[in-house]
Amino acid sequence: MALAKRIRSGSEAGSARGRTYKNHDLIKRFTWEIASISVYLEELRQFWARAIGISGPQWMILMAISDLDKDDGIPVNAVSKMLHVDASFVTTQSKLLEKKGFLRRKPSPTDARVVRLSLTDKTHKHLAILAAQHEAIDEFVFAEFGEHELVELTDKLAALKNRLEKARLKVAVDF
Repeated sequence: MALAKRIRSGSEAGSARGRTYKNHDLIKRFTWEIASISVYLEELRQFWARAIGISGPQWMILMAISDLDKDDGIPVNAVSKMLHVDASFVTTQSKLLEKKGFLRRKPSPTDARVVRLSLTDKTHKHLAILAAQHEAIDEFVFAEFGEHELVELTDKLAALKNRLEKARLKVAVDF
């Protein structure tokens, strides 16, 4: 009870823009829809990963590097932060991916303790081959959304993610 009271108190009141949510069934439905979306996204990740002979988590590491790298590699800790996993997991998996020829690991020129990850030409070729399929899936999935709607939905989901992170931290304090 103390947690619920604390979450509702102060600037984090149980309302958004003056609205209060008394319909818990709607919130439950929303969370189940998000959970289902997560399952389908995981299945798609597994499909793409299997297509090039790696695991789903390894695929996510490659995608994070692809999104974050600006031609000089990306530190392990940046990848782990993006994926919400421990840096040791990224280190272990990146070593396996390096052995398979999917990425390069090199020490940072400014701090030898930092390992920077970058994709190999082999990986770029695999991603280029899959790009048309990936684009077709994206077009199908997001066909009902205009650009403005997609931006708005993405912004709302980012705000929800941030509030969930804050709620998680509050729950962690109570346990």
